[in-house]
Amino acid sequence: MDFGITHFYDIICALGGGYLLGSIPFGLILARLAGQGDIRDIGSGNIGATNVLRTGRKDLAILTLLLDAGKAGVAALIFAKFFGFVPSLFAGGAALIGHCFPIWLKFKGGKGVATYFGVLFATAWPIALIACATWILGAVLTRMSSLSALLATIAAPVAAYFMGKTEIAIMGGVLAVIIFIRHTENIGRILAGTESRIGKKAK
Repeated sequence: MDFGITHFYDIICALGGGYLLGSIPFGLILARLAGQGDIRDIGSGNIGATNVLRTGRKDLAILTLLLDAGKAGVAALIFAKFFGFVPSLFAGGAALIGHCFPIWLKFKGGKGVATYFGVLFATAWPIALIACATWILGAVLTRMSSLSALLATIAAPVAAYFMGKTEIAIMGGVLAVIIFIRHTENIGRILAGTESRIGKKAK
């Protein structure tokens, strides 16, 4: 019984700690520090790397991408070291939720793709590589970053399932649903044939 209670509290701590780490809006912070203003006022209004790129600062976009992925990875790795594998999954997943729905920004955050990859690399890097390969293949074939990301989020839990990584498959599936919800507008444009393509300016 004590182990069960301890494990429960570990998961609660993982959820709270992961959410707080994930809710740090690096894109917004970096853009402001660099004198680019509030990135929520441009492009999609998103706080992620793609919208930061619309400022014309590729360096800021790359740094945002790395930090958004890193915060989820760090959350998962910290809890893996001190609490175990299962709490690490909850911490990483909560970091993605924090990124998508940060309390500091009235729950209006990013779309979660970078944080998704961060969680995967920290908890199951072979599956992360499969997801990356899927993204690259999708980008080459469709030239749509959003569609490539959605395909990658599907590939990860499917690959985890067939590799016998049940916990990863469940986590990946749940997070994929959140990412799909955050990409509702993109999905609409994809179906309408109006989604912007890599290398071309959005209309």
